[in-house]
Amino acid sequence: MTDRAAAYGRLSANARGALWMLASALAFTLMTTLIKYLGAEYSPALQTFYRQLAGLLALTPIIARDPARAFAAKRHGLLLFRAAAGTIGMILAFYAYQQLPLAEANALSFTRSLWLVPLAVLVLREQVGPWRVGATLVGFAGAVIMLRPTGDLPALPALAALASALLFAMTVTGMKALTRDHSITTLIVWSAVLGLAFSTPLALIEWRWPTPFDLLLLAAMGVLGLANQALYIKAMSLGEATAMAPIEYTRLAIALVVGFVLFHEIPDSWAMAGALVVIAAALFITLREARMKQPPAISPE
Repeated sequence: MTDRAAAYGRLSANARGALWMLASALAFTLMTTLIKYLGAEYSPALQTFYRQLAGLLALTPIIARDPARAFAAKRHGLLLFRAAAGTIGMILAFYAYQQLPLAEANALSFTRSLWLVPLAVLVLREQVGPWRVGATLVGFAGAVIMLRPTGDLPALPALAALASALLFAMTVTGMKALTRDHSITTLIVWSAVLGLAFSTPLALIEWRWPTPFDLLLLAAMGVLGLANQALYIKAMSLGEATAMAPIEYTRLAIALVVGFVLFHEIPDSWAMAGALVVIAAALFITLREARMKQPPAISPE
């Protein structure tokens, strides 16, 4: 065992989980950086196609090992709906990351946790107390601050980010229902296959062949998206949800640095104030659910 591995082994479970969560945040930010960098040449739908294709190719060894097990499914209608919502949500998210500063787009993506509250009531028939309702309303107030009419934040991309967060919340709600009788691997495989199928017709409308270098970057974007999911799941499997949840929000800080260094983006005070309100509300909901021993309601994109 190397010294580095030995040092890792001496860390607590929460500390190890925190390292994996930081890696997840870094992978996510690198993915969104590539989305923004390639946005001038490749539409959101086309980027989504290449992202799904790269993810499916990365999953091929797992599928080939045991295809019957990888595709073992019961509720195909819900799988189809979840994949469709995820694909449209991804296209909208990519559009938002292309058009908005990275920090603002990241902050609006955190409203996913807020959308999960009404969905839990309407779809899963969960009981929601006044604290969660109040935190949700405060969180959406933060989004309104970011979307203030007198601000410089583009309205259409910002609304696309909110709609994307709602659609991703639907996929999380669907996952909570499907994990009762499906493995995580099965859900990821079906999501990749159906996501590619749904994104292909939209990509063909705006098709263009990438240069070899762009193809490499598009493939890296897809692999980073898959890595983000795997790293997130690893972090949550090691650490406690109450310890892991705050770490995920470090991607806002990483996005601030990357946006400033690479794209010369400087968020204004109103945008950052609204972002902090959204994050505080989402974090409160996540920590409260964890204390009540409910599964964490945040899933990577």
